[in-house]
Amino acid sequence: MAEPRILMCAPSHYDVDYVINPWMEGNLHRSSKALAMDQWQGLCALLQQRGRVELIEPQPGLPDLVFTANAAVVVENTAVLARFFHPERQGEEPWFGRWLESRGFQVVQLPQDLPFEGAGDALLDRGGGWLWAGYGFRSELAAHPLLARSLGVEVLSLRLIDERFYHLDTCFCPLSDGTLLYYPPAFDFYSNRLIESRLPAAKRLAVGEADALAFACNAVNLGDAVLLNQASASLRQQLEARGFTVLETPLGEFLKAGGAAKCLTLRLDEPRLPTTTAAPIPDLSRTVRLQGHLLDTGLINRALDQIVEAGGSFQVLDFTLGQQRHSPSSAAIRVTAPNGAVLGDLMAELIAMGADSGDDGDRDAALATVEQAGVAPDDFYVSTIYPTDVRIGGRWLRVEGQRMDSALVVVGGSEPKGPGQRVECRLLRDLRCGDSVVVGVEGLRTIRRDQPREGRETRQTDFSFMGAGVSSERRVELVVEQIAWEWRRIRDRGGKVVVVAGPVVIHTGGGVHLTRLVREGYVQALLGGNAIAVHDVEQALMGTSLGVDLQQGVAVHGGHRHHLQAINTIRRCGGLAEAVAQGVLRQGIFHACVQHRVPFVLAGSIRDDGPLPDTEMDLIAAQAAYARALAGADMVLMLSSMLHAIGVGNMTPAGVKLVCVDINPAVVTKLSDRGSLESVGVVTDVGLFLSLLVQQLGRLEQGWTAPPEPMGAAAQP
Repeated sequence: MAEPRILMCAPSHYDVDYVINPWMEGNLHRSSKALAMDQWQGLCALLQQRGRVELIEPQPGLPDLVFTANAAVVVENTAVLARFFHPERQGEEPWFGRWLESRGFQVVQLPQDLPFEGAGDALLDRGGGWLWAGYGFRSELAAHPLLARSLGVEVLSLRLIDERFYHLDTCFCPLSDGTLLYYPPAFDFYSNRLIESRLPAAKRLAVGEADALAFACNAVNLGDAVLLNQASASLRQQLEARGFTVLETPLGEFLKAGGAAKCLTLRLDEPRLPTTTAAPIPDLSRTVRLQGHLLDTGLINRALDQIVEAGGSFQVLDFTLGQQRHSPSSAAIRVTAPNGAVLGDLMAELIAMGADSGDDGDRDAALATVEQAGVAPDDFYVSTIYPTDVRIGGRWLRVEGQRMDSALVVVGGSEPKGPGQRVECRLLRDLRCGDSVVVGVEGLRTIRRDQPREGRETRQTDFSFMGAGVSSERRVELVVEQIAWEWRRIRDRGGKVVVVAGPVVIHTGGGVHLTRLVREGYVQALLGGNAIAVHDVEQALMGTSLGVDLQQGVAVHGGHRHHLQAINTIRRCGGLAEAVAQGVLRQGIFHACVQHRVPFVLAGSIRDDGPLPDTEMDLIAAQAAYARALAGADMVLMLSSMLHAIGVGNMTPAGVKLVCVDINPAVVTKLSDRGSLESVGVVTDVGLFLSLLVQQLGRLEQGWTAPPEPMGAAAQP
């Protein structure tokens, strides 16, 4: 096997001469040229022991030429040349281009105004053969289809969201055995899901923030050697356990400019693996049109911000400014997304803002037929609160009975049928076999009133269900200790504990703890509403709760649709137990209930979406089912569900211990006021409570059985 070829540039003119990333701030002209040269030579010497280092001549006025990784991305004999985002580095392009051409590479140049920063944002997977391509700070998403065509490889787009990790190679390093060394918080929700879908957990080696900030992921991997600036003892141990030799070489002078080992090198002989394929390039672009007072109302700015914030990119194809203050303006915008899911969500959000869909402005809406009563076709359009028009047979029809979170049903067929043809909002449960439902986002538009300029600063993002942050921690260890001891005692004597849970359990991250309690036999019945099950399923299937990524605590663009998609999936299966049996639902609270035969009752309400087939919408029948489940209970644990907690409290006889946990003191007080001496109120965050409870039960499992002080009437934070 030929020795690896690596391009480097001596730091003869290296310094921090400007600020174009957070690492450079505060480091202007603070780099030691002598120390930088020593550190560069140390890296170069290690590389020369394992490959052939080729040099490009340093140039005065180009201090970042030393970071050769950004020159291009090379696969076999083809090099796609960089288009630098910042003017300070654009002078490097001709030097790198001429050098590559002189060595026989076929140099491909991207369009002049399309930023792409070489192997800093494009890394071949050493196991799968596809190209991981980053975007968000230095490279544009629109460059990725051009990379796929030029290099003949499948390109997977990853969006960077932490400005400290402005290039993909600062937080992402594919290794020779197919392992990935990376820092997950540097990426958005969809990118992490993409990584997880392509690489099994055994092949994903996530680093902590300390290692990430030491640029441990900005490593050079040659065979079994991993060369990097610095690695923690834990990371070193994990890499060595996988058969790698970790070689640390100090590169602190280059960290001042935001680079380390990988940034200082460009692999010139990246092989095309047998698994490397030129996968079909999907059409991930759409054109939308905006009309109205685009500048005065800030609509054009909001639309463009929405595209970027959702992880897409845009190209303004046409912009016509109104001649007078009262004259409307118009714009045509080409929208590109990293994948079909983001594109669909983004288009739906733009339509909700008032954009017209359809590349040519004359596309009819796509329709699909309902094949199972109460179950919408895949990719059905989820309605909003805004008046909506649907284009059918060349005509725009206003939707009747407009409401959010519904399907759009075309009555009278897809072709013009005269005045009788219409479109109406219809709840999922009301869909009938044979209904024509609007799918996708073509041929749709919403009617929005122009928003005054003064309202822009205080506007709220559409459908931002969960904009608040996580509740602060509260000291509740004493009451948790009391509850855990009593709960363990009840379980050990074969008693019965009923849990009443609201969706806040999922939102606060408590779902995993409640799941464990069910699995370990602490729960004999579970009561709740439609929402707790819906969001448990959403978390299990999509990793979100009400569209919020619970791992990073941030809202996912388009996530407001996830709960409807979760409902639709379970309705298609026929219910929660059926979803478990079919292998669709594989984790979560209700998966555990089905697997461990813990009965549950879901009581419906007027606000329920769907609902799930398991939800009892007959109020009288639901109350009776609750009463049957509560019979013989020794303790009832109520977790952040005011409606269901008060209902259960009113039908629970004296002598049953009641524990009410809620962040709202009024709910706790309401339960305590019922006069039962067995009531305990805990005013705290339910996620924190469940976490502490599981920890305490774990200690009891290890043998500590001394009873705590008696349970009191109420516990405050």
